[in-house]
This record gives sequence, structure tokens and C-alpha cells, in this order.
Amino acid sequence: MRDWMYALFHRDDGATMVEYGLMVALIAIVALLAVTALGGSVRDVFTSIGGALTP
Repeated sequence: MRDWMYALFHRDDGATMVEYGLMVALIAIVALLAVTALGGSVRDVFTSIGGALTP
């Protein structure tokens, strides 16, 4: 019984899941910031390309 209680409270599964969750959240925030920062300039590039392709 004592070994079972020790194993129950000393597992690393929960900590690993939290770490993965934090990494995914950080990657999502960085991606969102990059899209926000570069969105206008990318739109301008595609607009100029579209204007050059129009006969």
C-alpha cells in the first residue's frame, strides 16, 4: 500500500503535460505576433504583385 501511494504522488506525467501545454501556448503566441507584425507588409507585396499581373 505504501509503495502504491508513493507511486501515485511521485509521478511525472502531470508535469510533462503542463510543460507541453506551456510550449504550445508560447509557440502560438509567437506565431500570432509574427503574423500581426508582418501582415501589412505581406499584404502590400501581394497587392503589388497582383497589380503587376493585371493586363
